[in-house]
Amino acid sequence: MVKLLISDPIADEGVEKLERAGFEPDHKYDLSAEELKDEIGQYEGIVVRSGTKLRASILDAAEGLKIIVRAGVGLDNIDLDRADELGIEVQNTPAASSNSVAELALGHMFSLAREIPRGTASLKKQKWIKSDLYGTELAGKTLGIIGVGRIGSLVAEKGMALGMEAIAYDKFVEESPVEGVEMVNLDRLLSDSDYLTLHIPFIESEGATIAEPELKKMKDSAYLINCARGGVVDEKALKQALSNDWIAGAALDVFTEEPPEDEELLSFENLSLTPHLGASTAEAQTRVGTQAADELIDFFDKEE
Repeated sequence: MVKLLISDPIADEGVEKLERAGFEPDHKYDLSAEELKDEIGQYEGIVVRSGTKLRASILDAAEGLKIIVRAGVGLDNIDLDRADELGIEVQNTPAASSNSVAELALGHMFSLAREIPRGTASLKKQKWIKSDLYGTELAGKTLGIIGVGRIGSLVAEKGMALGMEAIAYDKFVEESPVEGVEMVNLDRLLSDSDYLTLHIPFIESEGATIAEPELKKMKDSAYLINCARGGVVDEKALKQALSNDWIAGAALDVFTEEPPEDEELLSFENLSLTPHLGASTAEAQTRVGTQAADELIDFFDKEE
């Protein structure tokens, strides 16, 4: 019997799939680093989400561990180099939440276009500011996308279905994976986009993709949306851009520090905010859980 630890909750459908395959997973949540170090040595497989941090010292204690499955996309909570050195396979479920993230990015575009946050906040204060909330349609606007992987491609398709013109920049992609999307250089993307949405990883050694120089190249009527990773947008520069009307507004689902404590950043009226909800849908979580289960089942089937 394979000994399996689930250290962060996954959807019941994923657990049931594992149980039907003959696994008897242990569920141990909210373990401290020391507790996890004491426990992990007895397991051959572990399922984690973002809450569990598998640093080198913990992996060194994982004497029998063969596979780590990250139920989700980001792998920054796992020491990949150390896992590779120890011969521990690492897998994730990158496609499971793509549609949910794409829909959230689109939701933020609607939110900005129609002043939904201001309308909500003002009505809750019993203020009727209808004449101040003069919006625009998304149809006919230019949607700029940085990163045309799974999520960026879905955003492009959804945006074009609404009548938007889609252009994209990706330093690793020359030919568009989506019919109707024109690949352009970064300067043109920045200058032409009415809505600019980011769907790329944050690479610490490279720093922010959107900082002061990029923000100054955008239209003063444009909106910036980041549902990718904290750090991709320089938040200090974004505050300057919002304060000085370099752009019309922005939307953030992710932050350099989570939860964010920058009260100045959070105070802008032309900023649409969500607390890292990209994958937080019932459908995405079901897919994440079942795909994580599939990866574990396939791995140990091959071992046999």
